[in-house]
Amino acid sequence: MSSIPPDIILSNTEFVPGKEIVEFYGVVSGNTVRAKNIGRDILAGFKNIVGGELAGYTELLQEAREEATARMIEQARSVGANAVINVRFATSSIAQGASELFAYGTAVQVR
Repeated sequence: MSSIPPDIILSNTEFVPGKEIVEFYGVVSGNTVRAKNIGRDILAGFKNIVGGELAGYTELLQEAREEATARMIEQARSVGANAVINVRFATSSIAQGASELFAYGTAVQVR
């Protein structure tokens, strides 16, 4: 189940089809830093031997994307936007075993 509020339109394009951009508020972003845990590492080690999806890491990344997106939406809402266009995601390694997931886009008002 997604924790992303439905009242803000998100688009990875430069526009929202069928809508007109009437205000531009600039870049908004949200991030989270997540660390692996020993249980997921052990299971991932076994999966590396036999192959298959690393479900623990898939779940970790899904949670990180939802949290970073929710934070980006909160920032968009705080400036009065009702849409975020050009939504992108990026990751980076912060420390050994910890990574950042960063969501960003352009906050706009559409009608």
